[in-house]
Amino acid sequence: MVQYKWVALSNTTIGMLMASIDMTIVLIAMPAIFNGIKIDPFSSFQYLLWIMFGYSIVTATLLVTFGRLSDMFGRVKLYNLGFAIFTVGSILLSVTPNTGHTGAIELIVFRIVQGVGAAFLFSNSGAIITDAFPENERGKSIRNKSISFLSRLAHRTRFGRSLSCL
Repeated sequence: MVQYKWVALSNTTIGMLMASIDMTIVLIAMPAIFNGIKIDPFSSFQYLLWIMFGYSIVTATLLVTFGRLSDMFGRVKLYNLGFAIFTVGSILLSVTPNTGHTGAIELIVFRIVQGVGAAFLFSNSGAIITDAFPENERGKSIRNKSISFLSRLAHRTRFGRSLSCL
């Protein structure tokens, strides 16, 4: 039987890795995104900015509020809700049906949905690990989670290029 602490560490690490890679991966895939929705990014600069930064703005804005809500209603429950919201946002982004300005607006809205899910993931992952591990193992577990967050810097270009080729 796998102990809860290892399940908590693996789930929060995967969630943090997904959410942190998604922050910057769009920058690499931007030419393919704009080709797919048939918009010139230089003539529609506002879409470019919102697609790139809408996710980060929403995540940063909601982080503290979701942390407090998670303290009140349960960290694991709201972490799982965030994982579900993030996944739904990702699926919606992959099946955006429209092109042109309508497609760009859909991408922005779906990126904001992802940002809401990421805010739940970011605000709860550290607290879940702190609750799951005993005091003498917390440093090691938080280090492992932090390494996954930082590893996005090394992998974002590879992931971005491979996803934009699909």
